[in-house]
Amino acid sequence: MKFELEYNSERPLMKIPEYGRHIQKLVDHCVALEAKEERNRMAKAIVDVMGNLQPHLRDVPDFKHKLWDQLFIMSGFDLDADSPFEKPSKEELQEKPGALPYPKSASRYRYYGNNIQTMIDVALTWEKGEKREALEYTIANHMKKCYLNWNKDTVDDAVIFNHLFELSDGKIDLRNSEEALSESKSLLKKRNSQQGKNHKNNRSNRNNRKK
Repeated sequence: MKFELEYNSERPLMKIPEYGRHIQKLVDHCVALEAKEERNRMAKAIVDVMGNLQPHLRDVPDFKHKLWDQLFIMSGFDLDADSPFEKPSKEELQEKPGALPYPKSASRYRYYGNNIQTMIDVALTWEKGEKREALEYTIANHMKKCYLNWNKDTVDDAVIFNHLFELSDGKIDLRNSEEALSESKSLLKKRNSQQGKNHKNNRSNRNNRKK
């Protein structure tokens, strides 16, 4: 007896392998149907089966829309059937996405983090006055804390004021200010205190799991 075995290496590649070979064959058969009414009826049935095979997609917005798009993709965009949604184009699928711009951040001083530039930009939108001045010193203190987390030693307020001046493009100038920032010891103490709390909580959680 001779058996004609079909190997995967000899089969055509599937557009979306997650649905399996049988769904791909159903799609190919649907494309080959001559009557459009039969194609429409079979296309809807295939979409229903695809939905049952991917139940986790039911919580995704436009669930049905995604299934119909996948159906047309699996057909190589050759399926002529009426869809309740706009049919995707092959060119749109193959189009390369545009380059993403680098986020504006404190790249010159990475130890301050990305959010510091956002805080500075927000401060610059405020009118000059006591509230804006308080925000500027809050930002400066936060920068000093970030610096100490990176350097773990000490830093002069003049260094922080110079960095703030650069990051704000010269629009926030505290370099000649007589008001001092929080002391390094105070900021380091707060950091160590928070680390101690986290260590204590982690140890408590481990002990609870052992019980």
